Amino acid sequence: MQLKKHIVISGNVKCETGLHIGGSTEAMEIGGVDLPVIKHPVSKEPYIPGSSLKGKMRSELEKKYDKTVNGEPCRCGREDCLICRIFGPHKNVNHTLGPTRILIRDCPLSIKSREEYDRLMKEKGIDYIEKKTENIIDRMRGTALHPRTQERVPAGAEFIFEIVLQIFDKDKENEIKDFDKEGLSLVQKSYLGGSGSRGYGKVKFEDMKIDGELWKGFEV
Repeated sequence: MQLKKHIVISGNVKCETGLHIGGSTEAMEIGGVDLPVIKHPVSKEPYIPGSSLKGKMRSELEKKYDKTVNGEPCRCGREDCLICRIFGPHKNVNHTLGPTRILIRDCPLSIKSREEYDRLMKEKGIDYIEKKTENIIDRMRGTALHPRTQERVPAGAEFIFEIVLQIFDKDKENEIKDFDKEGLSLVQKSYLGGSGSRGYGKVKFEDMKIDGELWKGFEV
């Protein structure tokens, strides 16, 4: 199997509603946040892990094509299964598909959003990341139960993303590009991160380019 070329797809991920992709906290402070967003350990800026975008694309495609197996990702390893060919056959080491075709980088804040983040933090002492408190309602008393606070990247924030497609001699280039586009389209119609059923994680892919050139006809 011979690697023929790489295709680089790039663009922006714009948050149309607040986005929560969970991080971790080493210690819970009194009055602190229960569910923080993931942040760079040095800059403390939020980012979107490539694994989150890749996993969501795969999950949405598997739902559309009914490819889940007992709630787990597809692992059939068939030559005609684009999910296994592009994303890899889950836990299946006995396949002949070769390497995973799609590589997704971690998505940092765009320059515009980074400048806004720095300005709010340094000039005004305001946290760029919003804190949202949610409750469960006691149906009998109409009172709030078990309030919890979680962080969200605010609507309007933008991230830079990059996807690299590996094209081998057995592959049909346009087929792989179209399947990647379909996966992005399904994410945009669904949500990214957690709590999508409560309004979080609506995103839009903008300024799409392929190998540095405007991706004409890319509409998702």
